[in-house]
Amino acid sequence: MTRLFFRHGLLPDGWARDVLIEVDAGGRIAAVEAGARPPASGSDGAIAVPGLANLHGHAFQRGMAGLAETAGPGEDGFRTWRRAMYRFLERLTPDHVAAIAAQLYGEMLEAGFTAVGEFHYLHHRPDGSPYADRGAMAAAIAEAAAETGIGLTLLPVFYANGGFGGRPVEGAQRRFLNDLDGFARLAERAREIAGGLPDAVVGTAAHSLRAVTPETLAGLVAAHPNGPMHIHIAEQRREVDDCLAWCGERPVSWLLDRHDVDDRWCLVHATHMTARETRRLARTGAVAGLCPITEANLGDGIFDGVRYLKAGGRFGVGSDSHVFVGAAEELRLLEYSQRLRDRARNRLAVAGGSTGRVLFDGAAVGGSQALGRRAGALCVGRLADIVALDAEHPALAVKAGDGWLDGWIFAGDNRVVRQVWAGGRRLVTDGRHFARERIRERFGAALARLTAD
Repeated sequence: MTRLFFRHGLLPDGWARDVLIEVDAGGRIAAVEAGARPPASGSDGAIAVPGLANLHGHAFQRGMAGLAETAGPGEDGFRTWRRAMYRFLERLTPDHVAAIAAQLYGEMLEAGFTAVGEFHYLHHRPDGSPYADRGAMAAAIAEAAAETGIGLTLLPVFYANGGFGGRPVEGAQRRFLNDLDGFARLAERAREIAGGLPDAVVGTAAHSLRAVTPETLAGLVAAHPNGPMHIHIAEQRREVDDCLAWCGERPVSWLLDRHDVDDRWCLVHATHMTARETRRLARTGAVAGLCPITEANLGDGIFDGVRYLKAGGRFGVGSDSHVFVGAAEELRLLEYSQRLRDRARNRLAVAGGSTGRVLFDGAAVGGSQALGRRAGALCVGRLADIVALDAEHPALAVKAGDGWLDGWIFAGDNRVVRQVWAGGRRLVTDGRHFARERIRERFGAALARLTAD
């Protein structure tokens, strides 16, 4: 049994002083005591909060962060960025992916994310043929999770078409392609691989409505009735327009009308919804997987968070393309995007309440739900995913309680995070991941090989 003591802690019923947390050998919280006697050895941290789940991302894209910021001759948008992404992945091998993912996951831990949802669609060789081990790329992701210690929910992605109406894939999309039988074999291999990691979860994802047909999506959902189910949806206006041209319906309405969307689902982005779609999604108990930094970077649009939260909707955040990795920054931009649209302040808070607390609690609970993990709270039976914040950081000065969250999210950055435990294992000390230098060196060497002539 490991005993951790914090001067302050955010517990399910609110802030408490002198919090003792006992962690069992399996990395779960066995006991929580507020008002405990401080140990003679001192505290493990000043301010303990639950670790956050980074519910959506594609690890390999961290390697191209900053490489798509040169304006082209025409109007830039999601599709011009996607072409740059396709060029980047042409030479990626499992070794490259393992090195890039390890760098990313270490950064996530240093930012206060203790678990990641890997929306994993890069499966095959550049020509589209499977590796000898069909799960070679999934194994690279698991290797990175094992090396860094981050909690992993692996989401193998079914991708069968290049556009609405069953259009064939083209070019770099060949690396993503599977039919339902091939995907079933891939998913089984993913479960074998994840079995070697503590507390790993394997879910299922459909890439998007444009990458499946109604028949194959129905087959996918029927074949995988348990565990998390994720899908990109309504990210750009053009996607909505293309869906309307194909079937006369909007993407979110189409999905909700035809599938039993419930609390195991995560609808990633869901940026462009009508007011009715927003309320309908909120009623399902599903999680809206929001990626504010990437959505801003790609020019996607602004999620209607005000209407969605008023309807009781659940949400979490992810860093998606990983152009920047920061838990506080994702939550800050989520709120600031609402302010910019509405030209008003504190849009996601309740009257008299802390905006930072609403953002943090929502992301903690919704993120854990979306990843199928028993985490997101400092209470008995949950995974010991714990983040200790620096009470001496200027952003937290003269603050207390919810003010610490407001200070971190709106006035701080990753440097506010001092210690991090995932599954009871201490991975970050004084703001640095235990393997930072080794991982960074390997990452640099991998990128040098990728960009060599």
